[in-house]
Amino acid sequence: MTRAAFSYEFPHRHLISVADLNPVDISLIFERAEHWRAVNKTTRRSSDALQGMTVLNLFFEASTRTQGSFEMAAKRLGADVVNFAIAQSSAKKGESLSDTARNLAAMQPDILVVRHGATGAPSFLADRTDLSVVNAGDGMHQHPTQGLLDVFTMNRHWGSVGGRRVLIVGDILHSRVARSNIGLLSMLGADIRVCAPPTLLPADIDQWGVEVFTDLDEAISDCDAVMALRQQKERMAGGFVPSGREFFHLFGLSHERIARAKPDVLVMHPGPMNRGTEIHSQLADDPKHSVIMEQVENGVAVRMAILELIGTNLRKEDAA
Repeated sequence: MTRAAFSYEFPHRHLISVADLNPVDISLIFERAEHWRAVNKTTRRSSDALQGMTVLNLFFEASTRTQGSFEMAAKRLGADVVNFAIAQSSAKKGESLSDTARNLAAMQPDILVVRHGATGAPSFLADRTDLSVVNAGDGMHQHPTQGLLDVFTMNRHWGSVGGRRVLIVGDILHSRVARSNIGLLSMLGADIRVCAPPTLLPADIDQWGVEVFTDLDEAISDCDAVMALRQQKERMAGGFVPSGREFFHLFGLSHERIARAKPDVLVMHPGPMNRGTEIHSQLADDPKHSVIMEQVENGVAVRMAILELIGTNLRKEDAA
């Protein structure tokens, strides 16, 4: 199967990158996510929207929130869920991604949720199988569902991110979360700032359409939201910062730091969170500012919305 436009409002059978979406797509995802968020408050088995379908979670990199969130989302929509343990898979024995794709397709699941350390792996699988592919993070490239749940969380507080000033601070260089958030926020009219030591800024950052800072006290001024990112040491070949203590001193979030932002500033973190390195523990747990647990809760609803919309299109294909 090839990518095609459908008569249904959501025209996609894959979600590989936020660049695949337009503002109408995003509004529809958020509308359905709001529905599922409300439903999840009252029941644990929400729908039969994916009844008879199989969702296969294929995670080549470690994950707690994302894999668990996708599994819960699929099960609440009535799907059968299979989690592949990569540590015990043939990929560990040298099987190529191409052969993995062919074998997975032969098992005839419907939706493949994939996380991989190589940029482009989800797109590769989408091009070489008939499966619908949802990108759960590929290298330093994209993490579209994380970006969507982050912007959804902001939208629930503000109604719209348009005109809001959002700061992303930390390891911008290695962060697929930063790239997905910036893509979505730019599309929706937010004013975006990034702050990091020069060693953790991409070489082409001046082409990202963001305001760049290396001084957090200056960057955080008058911000509506600030998102802390961890140092992705698994992607670092050498020392990018002197120490965790030094990083917190210069780029860590604390109550003292956010006093320079808007009084009702939202404090966010995509996880996993290193308390005392990128964010002070008291701030992470402060219900006045921190929406970190809201992000986790909203992640299930947003992923339900995406799986539902893609699953609806698959049923339309089958009926055609």
